[in-house]
Amino acid sequence: MENPAEPGTVQSQPVTTPPTTPCSVVWSLGRPYVLENNARWVGTDPRGRPQVLTRADLQRRGWSYRRAS
Repeated sequence: MENPAEPGTVQSQPVTTPPTTPCSVVWSLGRPYVLENNARWVGTDPRGRPQVLTRADLQRRGWSYRRAS
């Protein structure tokens, strides 16, 4: 779909569900998470302790493919 604000550019649909490819990396709240066994996202909390999230947890917290600057 063409973006009416900028003719000639293509507007992509926003991604709302995390990827399902094993070893995918996403960012949530400034921290990286890696998909293990297509079932859980593993990262660390702000104190460096291991943290496991579900897909639903990531969707609630918000995520992206790039680290926020």
